[in-house]
Amino acid sequence: MAKSAAKKLREKAVREGKRNPECNRSPFAHADMRTRKTKTKKEQLYRSKYKNRYSDENRRDGSFFMYYLFKSSQSD
Repeated sequence: MAKSAAKKLREKAVREGKRNPECNRSPFAHADMRTRKTKTKKEQLYRSKYKNRYSDENRRDGSFFMYYLFKSSQSD
């Protein structure tokens, strides 16, 4: 298989003692993203174990309402 022009430039730069730009790639670039695993029920429960632990009993859904009243004074 033929080498691309970009790969040739990278190899030339490495031969000349410069940093290999392939080292800058993310480790996830080489990961096989097709092998995903869904979380089990135990993992999902453990993830949300401590969420909303200290919430008020009256606000079971965690929502709240805030009301601000601003009075503007006009002086001429």
